[in-house]
Amino acid sequence: MTAQFSKKAEAWSARFTEPVSDLVKRYTASVFFDKRLAAFDIQGSLAHADMLAAQGIISEQDRAEIERGMAQISAEIEAGSFEWLLDLEDVHLNIEKRLTELVGDAGKRLHTGRSRNDQVATDIRLYVRAAIDDILALLAGLRGALTDLAERHADTIMPGFTHLQVAQPITFGHHMLAYVEMFGRDAERMQDARRRVNRLPLGAAALAGTTFRIDRLRVAKTLGFEDVCHNSLDAVSDRDFAIEFTAAASILMMHISRMSEELVMWISPRIGFIDIADRFCTGSSIMPQKKNPDVPELARGKTGRVYGHLTGLLTLMKGQPLAYNKDNQEDKEPLFDTIDTVTDTLRIFTDMAAGITVKAENMRAAALQGYATATDLADYLVKKGLPFRDAHEAVAHAVRACDVAKCDLSEMSLDKLREFSPLIEQDVFAVLTLEGSVAARDHIGGTAPNQVRAAIARVRAQLAAQ
Repeated sequence: MTAQFSKKAEAWSARFTEPVSDLVKRYTASVFFDKRLAAFDIQGSLAHADMLAAQGIISEQDRAEIERGMAQISAEIEAGSFEWLLDLEDVHLNIEKRLTELVGDAGKRLHTGRSRNDQVATDIRLYVRAAIDDILALLAGLRGALTDLAERHADTIMPGFTHLQVAQPITFGHHMLAYVEMFGRDAERMQDARRRVNRLPLGAAALAGTTFRIDRLRVAKTLGFEDVCHNSLDAVSDRDFAIEFTAAASILMMHISRMSEELVMWISPRIGFIDIADRFCTGSSIMPQKKNPDVPELARGKTGRVYGHLTGLLTLMKGQPLAYNKDNQEDKEPLFDTIDTVTDTLRIFTDMAAGITVKAENMRAAALQGYATATDLADYLVKKGLPFRDAHEAVAHAVRACDVAKCDLSEMSLDKLREFSPLIEQDVFAVLTLEGSVAARDHIGGTAPNQVRAAIARVRAQLAAQ
């Protein structure tokens, strides 16, 4: 049994007296999901080989052979002809075995001074860093699409809501810019998380470092890391960078979900503020009239999926003693799915935003409901000298009278309005119009159309500087 087992491919086969069972192989293997790390595994290995040769730990000939072999492996993976073997457990051993087949002993020397523990930690950091860069570009695209939509509707009036009740008139452009701001903060969180992702664990080896005279700073520079992880135990064992990324992704998806909720409501015929292009909707198998907003509904649901991954990663790490534990193999699937979900969602939302049709007449009609200019009337009275609390009370009485008469404040006669305050004069009617209401919010962050356009210019400058 021992002789037979020693011929197998496992890197540790000489230690054991019997092979791993097929059930355990399937249970512990990660190759069929971590093979997506292949390009980053090769990138890290090439940087490691370069350093080993520069330090005189392997020969220049070995380094050249490793580069030649890795180039062929990369081509095989890209062509889909690379054979991934379950017996070899993970992406690292699969690539190492193929490299050894291609270049012989040089391939066996590549693992000098490192462990799979620091190797996989490096691969994941390279992968997450690349994912963050992709997400930042996608966020910029979505912010740009929403800014375009806001610019087209800088003057389009709609009701602003609190408690889902009509509160004050705003512009649709202003409303869209609220999401532009949210996604801007999401980008800031991703950029900040990237700094902590961008530290090199390679060189920590299994947990204590290595006896070889390695140059970690050279590897860090080659791979574009800003720094190295300064404690070998921490370098191989913690996944807080992945948790932080998933937390930032969860907040991003929360913003996506809030926007989705509004799109779902707005497309309903009962509200009818917008229409979404048909390519983002589906019909009903039984009701031929239906147009269902499947994309925003599904994005709203996928938000919970990402939340679950965050909880899963936190739970994965909470009970682990130092240093590396096999538990950490479970970090990849939730991380990968989070990245896939966020990137796919951002792509489709950018395209969908460009296909939103605004029904301005319906928005305006809705803004005329619910006495949206009541606060403007109160402000008017304050400017005439009435204390705000007294003004608030006077307008509340006026709203109650309108409720009984089934009319808007702007439809009351001057004489009727003066029953609630003698300070009211003919100029009040300019205040009670929707246009007058939004135009009066003329300050940084306000809904006045010229402020919306100023905010659009600021966002465009931000995006251009990226």
